[in-house]
Amino acid sequence: MKAQVNEIKERLQYFNGTEMFYQIPLLKTRFTDGLKYLSEVAECFWLITDASVIAKSLMNRSEFITIDFKRLPEEKQDYSGYEAEIIYSDGNDNILEKHGYRATDFPLDELRLFFVNDTLMSPSEY
Repeated sequence: MKAQVNEIKERLQYFNGTEMFYQIPLLKTRFTDGLKYLSEVAECFWLITDASVIAKSLMNRSEFITIDFKRLPEEKQDYSGYEAEIIYSDGNDNILEKHGYRATDFPLDELRLFFVNDTLMSPSEY
């Protein structure tokens, strides 16, 4: 059973730092307690994996990467054919890459993650 959207947002803010790091085996990317929680309640391990693969490929362009998931407004969905997009930037609003998703069951309309030192985390865990 998926947790309610507001509950997910609220609980994510309580993760400060991390007690433990988890790892995506093939990628060797680490991720935090907050993202472990998110991947379980929102069933979005795909998001952690995708974000890790792309962010890793951008490390030669920036040591610090912001990852912004956004569900597109309906009119833009109709026009673009994508339900959501993930924008990767260098933290100074310089967009490094954009990926569109035709369909997603991710419960949140937006989410920001950080990728630094091969570690994916929520902003409150940085």
